[in-house]
Amino acid sequence: MTTAHTLAAAATPDAAARARGATVWLTGLPSAGKSTLARAVAARLRAAGRRVEVLDGDEVRRFLSQGLGFSRADRHTNVQRIGFVAQTLAAHGVLVLAPVIAPYADSREAVRARHEANGTAYVEVHVATPVEVCAVRDVKGLYARQAAGELTGLTGVDDPYEAPNRPDLRLRTQHRPVADTVAELHAFLTERGLA
Repeated sequence: MTTAHTLAAAATPDAAARARGATVWLTGLPSAGKSTLARAVAARLRAAGRRVEVLDGDEVRRFLSQGLGFSRADRHTNVQRIGFVAQTLAAHGVLVLAPVIAPYADSREAVRARHEANGTAYVEVHVATPVEVCAVRDVKGLYARQAAGELTGLTGVDDPYEAPNRPDLRLRTQHRPVADTVAELHAFLTERGLA
């Protein structure tokens, strides 16, 4: 078999799908389960040989957006920075999972527009967990601090969260085990040719 035949045989549909990068933006309230979901799906995809990166909103805040506050302008800047990094990675064949609150619709639309302008796949996933459930989970203690008057500007409580009107996928996490939502997101990515 010639080298050309070998390369053609290697370029199976699975290989082609794996070479296609994309950004999967997981938006939702604090403690909605975005990061848990992203890490679990990433582990599943890596085990299957997929190039995956997770751009966690909290980690990006520490390392890329440390000087930003939580005003609308600063939140927008933070989301655009994450969107830029995500699009750059996705353009190079990486599947990027971005669990980021991104509370404002116009900020998320600007990220989508950047991807579209560069011909890079982008999907928006709304992790639709009710605020009451998030407050019970309260993995960072934010809801308790807000209730105690120690914190203001908590997204979805005393600061806006503009839920997507038409996300590519809406995941309802209430009364469901994590494994179910992981399976649903994985199936969705597989159907889109991104897994």
